[in-house]
Amino acid sequence: MQVRAEQVRAKTTRRFLLEAAALLFDERGYAGTSISDISARSGRTSGAIYFHYASKENLALAIVEEHFATWPGLIGRHRSGGLPALERLVGLSFDVARAFRDDVIIRAGSRLWAERRAIDAALPRPFVGWLETVTGLLEEARQEGQLAKGVTPQVAAHGLVCAFFGLHTVSDALEGRRQIEEGLHDLWMLLLSALQAEPDPTALLARVRERDGGKRGGGQDSGSGQDRRVLSESG
Repeated sequence: MQVRAEQVRAKTTRRFLLEAAALLFDERGYAGTSISDISARSGRTSGAIYFHYASKENLALAIVEEHFATWPGLIGRHRSGGLPALERLVGLSFDVARAFRDDVIIRAGSRLWAERRAIDAALPRPFVGWLETVTGLLEEARQEGQLAKGVTPQVAAHGLVCAFFGLHTVSDALEGRRQIEEGLHDLWMLLLSALQAEPDPTALLARVRERDGGKRGGGQDSGSGQDRRVLSESG
């Protein structure tokens, strides 16, 4: 029992340190964050941080790996049948947008990957999984007869992924992703007009919005649950 309790405490501490580091990496970037900064933010000694993570590079790698580990479960929920593929694709994009806006691990992982040349560690390769997922959903939409003639799933998927992550880059730079859902809605209004066999983006987006229900809202202004927890525990 004692060993089990120690394992639980170690796991909890590692998670706490990871989130404290993520807050700083998200705010200041990799080069602008030191182990001393993480110690000050978390209230833990540098020695305690090095005990759980051998280096700043290891901390950064752990955050990026968790960022990537978030997506398979989320994607799996939208790949299952029951709804038209285009609606599942749009629903997935809004869930991902909210994750980027509200989850500090996701935000920090994204920033760290963008700053990968400063990190002395091999980071996972991005976008490949997204291209495969979007291509698969567009192929399903074509089989359902919902995709416009002349739209090639693989080519369209590349454009959609570029547009989606480009939107995030602009939204993050201009307003900290606070209006990301509104921007994504406007983007889909444009894209669905070209993708749908019988264009009616307003109706499709309304159905997705209705199913999303209470997921809307949140944002960095109020702070995610993770952000509030780390800040409160660090005093």
